[in-house]
Amino acid sequence: MHGNTPYSGAEPSEPELTGTQRRALQDSISRIAARTREFLPDEYVVGSEITTGTEGVQVTVAVRPPAGNPVSAGFTPEFDGVGDEDLIPDDDREEVARGLAASAALQVKAALGDDVPQTAR
Repeated sequence: MHGNTPYSGAEPSEPELTGTQRRALQDSISRIAARTREFLPDEYVVGSEITTGTEGVQVTVAVRPPAGNPVSAGFTPEFDGVGDEDLIPDDDREEVARGLAASAALQVKAALGDDVPQTAR
């Protein structure tokens, strides 16, 4: 090849995850997913994944509501000067879980519209 490929010479912006970092990150996003499940009924499906691309490590937690569109939160964790156990702080995990649960509930409400009878006054 003569250097005409879009990825020639490109180097990842983030270093590869160590085994300890990957386990810590997986634990953190698993806790986000579990906390999100606590806010929602069983009909909602919650999942998470860690991917590595040209932008570095990307973490995604997603919710598929029983009606409406899926919602997700994706972010890139900071590795500089942070211990392996603090890759995603507790406050951030709680904020992401609450936001995802609220967004998923709004998707159901938007999908159902005003056709749902009131159950209480």
